[in-house]
Amino acid sequence: MNFEIQLTDKISEKESVIYLIEDKSLLSDCQINKEEENFILEKINNEKKHHFSFNRLTHYQIIIILKPENSIYKTLEFLRKEGDKVAGFLNRNKQKSVTLYGIKTDSSTITALAEGLILGRYKFQDYKTDKKTILPTTVRILSGSFTNNDLNELKAITEAVYYCRDMVNTPLPELNATDFAKKASKLCSPLGVKTTVLNKEQIASFNMAGILAVNKGSQHEPTFTQLEWQPENCKNQKPIILVGKGIMYDTGGLSLKPSTAMEDMKSDMAGGAAVVAAIYAIAKTKLPVHVIGLIPATDNQLSNNALLPGDILTMSNEVTVEVLNTDAEGRLIMADALCYASKFNPSLVIDIATLTGSAQRAIGKHGLVAVEDSAEIQMNELKEAGMEVYERIAELPFWDEYDKEIESDIADIRNIGKSNNAGAITAGKFLKRFVNYPWIHLDIAGIAHLDQKESYLGKGASGAGVRLLYRYVKNNISKQL
Repeated sequence: MNFEIQLTDKISEKESVIYLIEDKSLLSDCQINKEEENFILEKINNEKKHHFSFNRLTHYQIIIILKPENSIYKTLEFLRKEGDKVAGFLNRNKQKSVTLYGIKTDSSTITALAEGLILGRYKFQDYKTDKKTILPTTVRILSGSFTNNDLNELKAITEAVYYCRDMVNTPLPELNATDFAKKASKLCSPLGVKTTVLNKEQIASFNMAGILAVNKGSQHEPTFTQLEWQPENCKNQKPIILVGKGIMYDTGGLSLKPSTAMEDMKSDMAGGAAVVAAIYAIAKTKLPVHVIGLIPATDNQLSNNALLPGDILTMSNEVTVEVLNTDAEGRLIMADALCYASKFNPSLVIDIATLTGSAQRAIGKHGLVAVEDSAEIQMNELKEAGMEVYERIAELPFWDEYDKEIESDIADIRNIGKSNNAGAITAGKFLKRFVNYPWIHLDIAGIAHLDQKESYLGKGASGAGVRLLYRYVKNNISKQL
């Protein structure tokens, strides 16, 4: 990590400082003169500005005044975006450290501003010869409401998002399924997470037909990674299971994608990366909850042995699948993981995947879509967590009529719907055939990889799902699971 977060009890005279205040009446508590205070008041009244900066030659003083919003969720999102703006400002002006001073603010507002500041400064530079475009940053936090626990959680979450983004941004030659499993183990095992990686032979022993079929065209071996965090003081009797899609690269197979649709397909494992990173944050903060991560992983490529449109697969739960499009491969490997999850008798399974272009077309880059089965209460709780971190969830209808879309003439089901309509829903209907427990499906196709910078979400891999999954698990520790 190219950043450090610390607590402090004072402001350095030679270090940039960000003052966060709730309203203009607290301007006198900031280190500005009367002329500057009058300037701010004029701008607030006439232009509704909430962000001000003053050059002190060697450093800067930045003042952010909370913007009145109609919900706490929007207030916190405003602060994350302000943090991103500050990150860019500090980097352009070559400021390597900053103190964030919250004056009479609570820990949630300080956290949101710091989160936006740290996440906004991320940039993937592993293949740059000049890596000086993002300066090392030290963020010091001065606030009576911000505790050591808050600090440790902020560190864990921002580190986790960075790790997720790094994995998603790394191309296939450097991160195949085996590399991914090793990286997951390297990140999580030192924290006490039990890591088990199944190789191709072991995958076959569990009759994981989906993974084996998709992997037929690849020169790389598939893996199935299991991450289990089960501290002695865990609150839940049955585990929460997180399942992440790990298609390391997707050509579409013999149902070949157009070249422009293939450019960013290194990101087709964003769901798997989000699960690894969420488990990392959960273990790093020692949340007292039993949680298991499952990530089936392979790339989807072409060869003379690749999966063919028209092939029939018999899955591990004996459901037969007619493969009519090899570019609908993610649901095949996810089906294996969802079947495998049943052996743990989970309280809830949440799967997360860049599964369909339909999800992206439905809501764009502003959130993620979801369906559920036997998990209405959990879905509402997940939506609440989504609002808290502003990874908002649009729940789609899951009516019985959609089941007809995946009926096959020669097998139990087909791997794509009969029409081009409701693709995100029919993909969910496919997955539902492999679950027998409370289940939520998240499709992050629209938000996992961004083609232009979107505030603190950045450009390229966004780390979508990491903060959402962590917050949901944390929120539910005290509840009966």
